[in-house]
Amino acid sequence: MSRLTLPGGWPYEWVIGWRYTRAGRGGAAAGRPAGGFLSFISAVSVLGIALGVAALIIVLSVMNGFQKEVRDRMLSVVAHVELQAPAGEALPDWRATALAAARHPQVRGSAPFVSAQALLGRGDMLRGAQVRGVEPAEEAKVTPLAEHERALFAMLQPGAWQIILGAELARAVGVRAGDKVTVMAPSGQVTPAGVLPRSRQFTVVGTFRAGHPEYDASFALVHIDDAARLFRTGGVSAVQLRLADALLARRVAAELQASLGPGITVRDWTRSNRNWFDAVQVEKRLMFIILALIVAVAAFNLVSTLVMTVTDKRADIAILRTLGASPRSIMGIFVVQGAAAGIIGTLGGLALGLLVAFHIDTIVPAIERALGIAFLPGSVYLISRMPSQPLAADIVPVVAIALVLAFAATLYPSWRASRTHPVEALRHE
Repeated sequence: MSRLTLPGGWPYEWVIGWRYTRAGRGGAAAGRPAGGFLSFISAVSVLGIALGVAALIIVLSVMNGFQKEVRDRMLSVVAHVELQAPAGEALPDWRATALAAARHPQVRGSAPFVSAQALLGRGDMLRGAQVRGVEPAEEAKVTPLAEHERALFAMLQPGAWQIILGAELARAVGVRAGDKVTVMAPSGQVTPAGVLPRSRQFTVVGTFRAGHPEYDASFALVHIDDAARLFRTGGVSAVQLRLADALLARRVAAELQASLGPGITVRDWTRSNRNWFDAVQVEKRLMFIILALIVAVAAFNLVSTLVMTVTDKRADIAILRTLGASPRSIMGIFVVQGAAAGIIGTLGGLALGLLVAFHIDTIVPAIERALGIAFLPGSVYLISRMPSQPLAADIVPVVAIALVLAFAATLYPSWRASRTHPVEALRHE
């Protein structure tokens, strides 16, 4: 028998499958109440897929938003890539090293620095800190903090022994602009009385707030000449680089390491903050797996829907078989029905997820005002608003997985429908 097509060129399997998807009205028209119930079950399956896909897109977008917020605040203080001399040594010619690194097309700026752990104290208060010596004019080319606080950084003059503290560090030590603070280097100096800690008094000229608690509570900035004298590095010990794309830092660092040779240690920001970076990636993968299981449960609700549809449509299947429809065509009808439900649910979830993800900055405040609560109180969390960043790299796999699961859920019921014998089906009609 030649393949039957309906007016418009549509295969009859598509037309019948789509008709079953819309409501199962055939059963209701025949006087059986099952059609309305099947319509309800089918709608629930579609809604479940839509909600699962939307939840997955929204959660991944929010996690991306939080990651971007924390990353931006982190990179406002630290550089994308650091070129360091061997431990305890100074770079013989930091300008030549910076010039060699600048040949890479991703490098947009460079600046020298000296960094060391130290103790900050005033009276009985002592706090550990990361003291970084910077060149104010060059630092603005590398870190957004120095670019935005040019006037503050310009107050750091060589030999003036001035210091800028993170806001939380200044509060912990109990100092403000104009106060004196003592900085003690980790290595001491040998005297007839023994080894004494090397220390120097600095004048606090201001504070900064990067928005990242780790840096606000532990970072201190001084002029690079003062840091070199205090820590006795013999000069510049490292060069920091700013890249056109911070997300390419790991690849650029590997390429710079190969070009600069083993005498220079190259570290990118993802390795300097490896614990945080890896933790975020693990959390994101786990959330993806957990929410993908929710989508899977919703998709496999189609199995029960199609099994009930096959049972309700046994007479229709038998008539089609007696008219010459092949088992493959019968299977195609129910594959079309299940796939259509999966596609509608997935596209609906995609639309809902993107709508919420792109407008979450207005939706969440509205919910907070309606309920009188704050989901992210500023006194507890680093970020007080709900950020969102939908990425195609997350959305495309979500849509693909939902469609594959929906299609897989149709195979068994469709195969079962194709095995229906016309005589057995019509015997009870």
